[in-house]
Amino acid sequence: MYHGYTGTILRIDLTRQRIAREELDLSLAEKFVGGRGLTSYLLYREMDPATDALSPENKLMFGTGPLTGTGAVAASRYVVVCKAPLTGTIACSNSGGFFGPEMKFAGYDIIILEGKASAPTYLYIHDSQVEFRSAAHLWGMTPEETDAAVRNETSAHAKVACIGPGGEKLSLLSGVVNDRARLAARSGVGAVMGSKNLKAIAVRGTGTIQLADAEGFWYAALDTLKKIVNDPVSFGSFRAYGTANLVNLINEMGAYPTRNFLEEVFQGAAATSGEAISEQILLKNRACFACPIACTRVSEVKEGPYKGRGEGPEYETTWSFGALCGVSNLDAIAKAHYLCGDYGLDAMSAGSTVACAMELFESGYVPESDIGFPLRFGDHDAMLRAVYMMGERDGEFGALMADGSYRLAEHYGHPELFMGVKKLEMAAYSPRVFQGMALHYATSNRGACHVRGNTVAAELYGIPKYVPPETLEGKEELVRRPFQNSTAFVDSTGICLFSKFAITHREIVSMMAPATGIDFTFDKSIAQGDRIWNLEKLFNLRAGLTAADDKLPDRMHEPVPGGPRAGSRAELQDHLQTYYQLRGWDERGVPTREKLDELGLEDLWGVVS
Repeated sequence: MYHGYTGTILRIDLTRQRIAREELDLSLAEKFVGGRGLTSYLLYREMDPATDALSPENKLMFGTGPLTGTGAVAASRYVVVCKAPLTGTIACSNSGGFFGPEMKFAGYDIIILEGKASAPTYLYIHDSQVEFRSAAHLWGMTPEETDAAVRNETSAHAKVACIGPGGEKLSLLSGVVNDRARLAARSGVGAVMGSKNLKAIAVRGTGTIQLADAEGFWYAALDTLKKIVNDPVSFGSFRAYGTANLVNLINEMGAYPTRNFLEEVFQGAAATSGEAISEQILLKNRACFACPIACTRVSEVKEGPYKGRGEGPEYETTWSFGALCGVSNLDAIAKAHYLCGDYGLDAMSAGSTVACAMELFESGYVPESDIGFPLRFGDHDAMLRAVYMMGERDGEFGALMADGSYRLAEHYGHPELFMGVKKLEMAAYSPRVFQGMALHYATSNRGACHVRGNTVAAELYGIPKYVPPETLEGKEELVRRPFQNSTAFVDSTGICLFSKFAITHREIVSMMAPATGIDFTFDKSIAQGDRIWNLEKLFNLRAGLTAADDKLPDRMHEPVPGGPRAGSRAELQDHLQTYYQLRGWDERGVPTREKLDELGLEDLWGVVS
């Protein structure tokens, strides 16, 4: 009997409409944990990383962690793993809600999707039964509409993961939407699902998850819960104001990227902050499975041209459609977020792409005739028109925006206006101020993603200890071990990363061991995170990425023009070789044979030597 894990991998051949069930190898589960780690390993082993990301040969994997659905605090997460069409790297998009736990209740740790359906299709998985159904009538529907229609046709209790029109149109900014509004975003995983003619997966599970030591597990879970509900960040500011509680704080520091990173202070920050959201448009909080934090906002613009309702906006969206576009109209920002939800687009990259388009236009690099209207910083009406164009792939300019700011800026001959790494747009923490983020963005395995190693926790909140943002000394190790490696482990367990403001690996493994019966320990968790990070690096190397891709935009090396951090610039990228050495990599950023031996990855040496 399996504990924590269900013990089953479901393999679905969309081309031939065949299914197979495979037993989970517990030795691999112990080595790569689950979720992000185990699915990444399977992808690496089963598919050539050089594969065209939008070809039928790309595999799409949905993976849960051993704690997902167990009742462990904030353990709702699942991941979507494939080769990323936006970046060419390995993609691992993470989402909460209820879909991941339902996968476990249906009896599956991982679902592997192969090939391509001959026509629009959706899957209905009800415990051991798997049905292929036509999705012709669902094509073109929003995620919310799709969720309602699919549950009406299957079970009112089913949990649905689907794509919106953006994924159908193969937008490289599209994600996989579960529970109507939760988005496994960034990297373009929705386009991969769309390329397979797969509109949705509905899962209904009636099983339970067995625990190896139920008493020990619940004792550890209760202790973890107490620490989270007593934490001023997780249960305090995040619960009160959502992630957008950071807006005023980061802006007052002078680290809030504005107008496509031309500046680092936004005069309209207060009008678009978490406090403003709570006062003006907030309806209620919403929680994921087994989560006491309930950081998700449900909001409504009740009247006017931007009338609408939906989840969010969260911190990153408030920033990308706010400060980054120079827009301080909260209703317009909320509407842009709702539109991204309707299209199934990553709102962070979408807003960043509009900001890039605004700078291209204001700099005279894009003629108005290409867009159809002036697109200037601060123009919220124009911003929303641009989002519609992006979602619909309307015209050549809309199609360019739908594939992100890297391709947009490159098309117009000014790639220097792309503010990202490895073709993925940066997040709302300036690497010109947060030196830890400068190195992390440059080296992150899926591009400039903040949730793969958010050193702001240390550089702002003092977690695990305070290190001033401008400090350079010791940041290479800070980025590597307690953030990048740690996050790789946490993402593999099924626990929400936000819990890490209140707890450490010690609390997580205290639940993992009694849940699974496997000897998970603190020391092993650090090695497991390191192993997963190196595995992802190997995938990217085989996909064609090199050390030349570990770099920031030139603008990040220019001094901040004004505000509290005037004169600051990104410097840690100059310390790449020190970071490589700490990781056990050579000067090319390639893991050495000794490093792979240390991590038990010695069988992979030949592919990178």
